[in-house]
Amino acid sequence: MTESTRRTAALLTVLLTGQAMASMDTSIAAVAAPAIRADLAGPPAVQQLVLAGYTLTFAVLVVVGARLGARHGYPRVFLLGLAGFTLASLACGLAPGPAALVLARVAQGAAGALMVPQVLSLIQAAVPAAARARAIGAYSMVLALGVAAGQVAGGLLVTLDLGGLTWRAAFLVNVPVGVVLQLVGRRVFAGLPAGPPRREPLDLPGVLLLAAAMLTLVLPLVLGGDLGWPGWVRAAAVAAGAAGLRLFLGYEVRRARRDAAPLLDVTVLRHPGVPAGLLACCAVMGCYAGFLFVLTLRLQDGLGFTALAAGLAFVPYAAGFALCGLAVARLPERIRAVLPVAGPPVLAAVVVAVAGLSAAGWPWPPGSALLVAGGAAHAAAFSPLVTRLTGVVPAGAAAALSAVVSTGTLLAAVLGVTLVGGLHLALAATGRHGPALALPPALLTAVLLLAGAGAARRAIRPAPDRRPVPGGSEVVGSRP
Repeated sequence: MTESTRRTAALLTVLLTGQAMASMDTSIAAVAAPAIRADLAGPPAVQQLVLAGYTLTFAVLVVVGARLGARHGYPRVFLLGLAGFTLASLACGLAPGPAALVLARVAQGAAGALMVPQVLSLIQAAVPAAARARAIGAYSMVLALGVAAGQVAGGLLVTLDLGGLTWRAAFLVNVPVGVVLQLVGRRVFAGLPAGPPRREPLDLPGVLLLAAAMLTLVLPLVLGGDLGWPGWVRAAAVAAGAAGLRLFLGYEVRRARRDAAPLLDVTVLRHPGVPAGLLACCAVMGCYAGFLFVLTLRLQDGLGFTALAAGLAFVPYAAGFALCGLAVARLPERIRAVLPVAGPPVLAAVVVAVAGLSAAGWPWPPGSALLVAGGAAHAAAFSPLVTRLTGVVPAGAAAALSAVVSTGTLLAAVLGVTLVGGLHLALAATGRHGPALALPPALLTAVLLLAGAGAARRAIRPAPDRRPVPGGSEVVGSRP
């Protein structure tokens, strides 16, 4: 193994472990929620904020984190976010009451928003081109499976009750991992360039506008049902949030035309294939989040699985994703190019088949085999598409691409749980069981996945062709 290969492996270990910590903490808290409720007193809304505070803060600030990385250097901001995440995890584990836990979770989300956007940016900027496809495949695997891994890890830690810590161990486990990553990361990043010397003032109006839009969009989806908001109030809030995002994008375009350093470089969306590719990524991740949520509820509430057993049921899915994700980089380009279109229909078929088979119980051999196939289809749909998106934008747009991928997939996950999970919960509230409960959410998921396949087809249609444009940047066009 050459010195360059060793440095790349060390770099990816630090980056992907940090990404895994941030991804897993979304579901670790959900699995630990019953133990948290039993240990800490507090109204239901406060307890729900323990789960939602992390997601909301992350969603609002991830674009800001990407901008700060481009401005101050990706390695520096990654290590700053890692340090904050480690300290916030310690605060979560030591929280004396629900209010303190909510504040610590908000701090965790803010730190994660600093750390996560730098991962894809550093992969594109610091990993050699020959190893980049495999690195992005590993990144995609961690991004997609972090939630499922968090379920398994959280269920295991709560069940083992290490040192009588119960739910606190699910947060405290991040502390030694974060300390080791900080020490190793400082050595690994020492030889990397600090990043482009950009010292423009931060776009504070853009930050406020984006924060208001994201909170208005995500808050009713995450908390509206638990707070008892009427459906029309939640729908109006989501519409207002979507309008706010459109207003934010328009403001950023006008700011960019004035050369006034926008918060988000929206020119990344002008590269052919990027908008459709982003839509396809969001469709796959949103449907995965909805499928994961519904099947977890089905296994625990309907079939009596423990949280740990329900998490372990997804191990075959993770195995299929890992095997396919690692194999994709070794496939010929002509095969990789069609995987994003072929993957979603296969995943749709798996979701419908799992729904039908799990209507009366969980059939372990065929159910596990289907989940392996579903994980492989997910990897085929997602990993090559992220690789393609990073390949059609110039290196200077890495932070902007990382921001839109992180924000888009996070919003998609929230929407997937809201739409697919909401349909499941609505049917469950009527007292129905069996196929009537399982199939409608699966069919909705399948329709969304087929729409994602159509978007992926549009994304891979243009062949990359870099050409200069006025101002010295590059744009990718279509080759005949």
